[in-house]
Amino acid sequence: MIEKAKAFAAKAHEGQVRKNSDVPYITHPIRVAERLQKSGFREALICAGYLHDVVEDTLVEIEDIEREFGKEVAELVAAHTEDKSESWQERKQHTIDTVKSAEKEIKYLIVADKLDNLLGLEQDLKKQGDIVWNNFNAGIDKQKWYNESIAENMYTGLDEEDIPEYFRKYELAVQRVFR
Repeated sequence: MIEKAKAFAAKAHEGQVRKNSDVPYITHPIRVAERLQKSGFREALICAGYLHDVVEDTLVEIEDIEREFGKEVAELVAAHTEDKSESWQERKQHTIDTVKSAEKEIKYLIVADKLDNLLGLEQDLKKQGDIVWNNFNAGIDKQKWYNESIAENMYTGLDEEDIPEYFRKYELAVQRVFR
């Protein structure tokens, strides 16, 4: 099922590129899913890693995910899908609230996604400088608020043994990018 999710995501994101570059978009969900897999998480969560942006950023609907991959994967993807009819501030606040109160697998998916986005941003800033902020719906101050809020709330409700190592990597990346 993991290879099927990877192929499905690749087809859905075909022709899309990452912000600030011409790198194929699929590289992002691949890195998210690989981080989840390296952390030893189960198949449904790894599949959700590949599929986490298809409903938000393509014509694929959550019903398509459920039909192809089952209810569990669809629920993980749905929990992490932003409602594009809301404002940037509302969408980001919803994600912060979700990462604070959600079950641990949803937290794992969100933080794996946010870490990969932030590491990509960090590389773009090194190569291109502050001009990269022009490609965002919200500037550096709001991005700082958002990422710091995710970092502050991601540990809520988790026991020490339930915290993957990449949570700390995310915290450190937030400090580096927004210091």
